Amino acid sequence: MKYSFLPNTSIKISKICLGTMTWGKQNTESEGHEQMDFAYNKGVNFFDTAELYPVPAEAETYGETERIIGTWFKKTGLRDKIILASKIAGPGAYTKHIRSTGFSKNALIEALDQSLKRLQTDYIDLYQLHWPERYTNTFGIRGFKPSSSEKWVDNFNEILFVLDQLIKSGKIRHVGLSNENPWGVMRFLEESKKNLPRMITIQNSYSLLNRQFEVGNAEISVRENIGLLAYSPLACGVLSGKYIKGIDNPSSRLNLFKRFIRYSSNQSTEATKRYLKLAENNNLTLTQMALAFVNQQPFVTSNIIGATNLIQLKENIDSINIELNDEVLYGIEKIHQEIPDPST
Repeated sequence: MKYSFLPNTSIKISKICLGTMTWGKQNTESEGHEQMDFAYNKGVNFFDTAELYPVPAEAETYGETERIIGTWFKKTGLRDKIILASKIAGPGAYTKHIRSTGFSKNALIEALDQSLKRLQTDYIDLYQLHWPERYTNTFGIRGFKPSSSEKWVDNFNEILFVLDQLIKSGKIRHVGLSNENPWGVMRFLEESKKNLPRMITIQNSYSLLNRQFEVGNAEISVRENIGLLAYSPLACGVLSGKYIKGIDNPSSRLNLFKRFIRYSSNQSTEATKRYLKLAENNNLTLTQMALAFVNQQPFVTSNIIGATNLIQLKENIDSINIELNDEVLYGIEKIHQEIPDPST
């Protein structure tokens, strides 16, 4: 395993982070425990979760993923060996079963306390805002269009003030963002200069099919030292190649949940075919190439991988040992120029 540091800290984390959002829906509790056992034994010490998980979010399964992690901590006694990240859900139509108060003081306190209880821990190493409260372009929406009906009022300072109190209480060590855009990142960083906590990471989608992070956030990441925690590096499994090769099965994610169409466009399919050919021409699987590409980016602090079985998990984790050569990287850039960011 390779390691990096959470930016502006002395906390060492694995460059491969174990994603958990399938536990409690696609995976059972015992399967989640098996994945944590396997990942830990392979040197992975960084786990990422959220109160929202598992996904798709439903009232019946709310918080189940955190609960599964909590029972693993209790069973193994390994809480102090794991750097744990979680998130508070933002407002939205699909989170009404959680709360509708965004990142208000009461919401932050309630969400954190409930997560700590489910996780059977006294603290979370990295606590993240899952997506912005304000209306902006996230989750595959390419351009920003102002909304005349928006009711959001600027509250960056208020959020950081509450998070500061939670850090001082010992319940949180550090804070981060997720699904955030350059304007929001810089506003939080500017407000932190008022003796408030500094956001140290940003968890956004990043893969061969979605490199939008590079447009504005990558420069911020490098110059301001706010590390990317890249999620969906395999584009919901599309970049495993299983769908275009016809080796998927009924339990594959995009077959189970038809609403996840972000990576299913004709452009995404064509780009995936080209990336698959490039990988195979260089004696790589598409999974290996896709994950190694993310691992090698200078702004990536950790790559959040996810799997539903141990075979997938092993290949994903082992991608840390692959270094893409100049020929492969040139081929990737050529395809990217021809079909840029097809999933957005």
